[in-house]
Amino acid sequence: MGRYIVKRILLAIPLLMVISFITFVLINLSPLEPAVVVLQAQEVPQITAELIAQTNKELGFDQPFLIQYMNWAMDVIQFDFGHSYVSGESVWTLIGPAFLNTLKLTLVSSVFIIALSILLGVVCAMREGKLLDQSVRGISFFLTAMPSYWLAAIMIWYFSVKLDLLPTSGMDSYRSYILPVIVITVSYTGIYFRTVRSSMLSNMNEDYVLYARASGLSERKVMLHILRNSLQVAVSIFCMAIPIVLGSTVVIENVFAWPGLGRLSVKSILSRDFPIIQAYVLILAVTFVLFNTLSDIINAAMNPRLRKEF
Repeated sequence: MGRYIVKRILLAIPLLMVISFITFVLINLSPLEPAVVVLQAQEVPQITAELIAQTNKELGFDQPFLIQYMNWAMDVIQFDFGHSYVSGESVWTLIGPAFLNTLKLTLVSSVFIIALSILLGVVCAMREGKLLDQSVRGISFFLTAMPSYWLAAIMIWYFSVKLDLLPTSGMDSYRSYILPVIVITVSYTGIYFRTVRSSMLSNMNEDYVLYARASGLSERKVMLHILRNSLQVAVSIFCMAIPIVLGSTVVIENVFAWPGLGRLSVKSILSRDFPIIQAYVLILAVTFVLFNTLSDIINAAMNPRLRKEF
């Protein structure tokens, strides 16, 4: 198992290098000269050729492209993403706290998403075709199709404005988590529980279930075997749920004024603060790679045959 983990990590390294290069290239595809973008972000009243040349030299934009990338990549390895074009502050001092705030919201939401998906998936699979199964699937289709910002607006109007029970925005206490977590959980549980249900139904028709029941195993033990085998299929989806939620909190954070990555990224895009945008894109891409690697490792731990095939 140790060798498998090392191989998967080594395979992720070149992918991370490619991602970092693409991130750097995409940001530098702006039609405007980088120095002009910096000066505009700083609201310089009159941009002259001398000022552009001076800014290029100060920020290293006058160097060859690959040298710029190598310098940037070496700094990123040390968690130095440069400085904001707008405020001049270190990008990490801005994006670090925002990332932690988004991560907290993501982890809490993911726990509820995974728990509810497993619970509803198992219950619906055991009641296949019955009223409970049809009702849960019907409601989940409706809630999944509902735009998250619209659901968030309804929750704010009812629980915050009408009943005055929960805060409408900010991150002041545990009560601030309730509405955003509910909206995120409702938006994604309807997708993931169907995967668990489908996997459960598929495993229920396997020969090993028939043999287990014929051998006299209790129904509880049989269902535990089915659930374990079903989760091998769902584990990859659940692992990827965390980076997916992490990257999709932009709308929720802006609706609830949550001081996280999504809100910071929108402000940075509007002000063309490219260093923050670079850091945001890179952090999300790295998170997807890391959790994809983690899902492969968990699957290999649950199914030894995958280690032999690698």
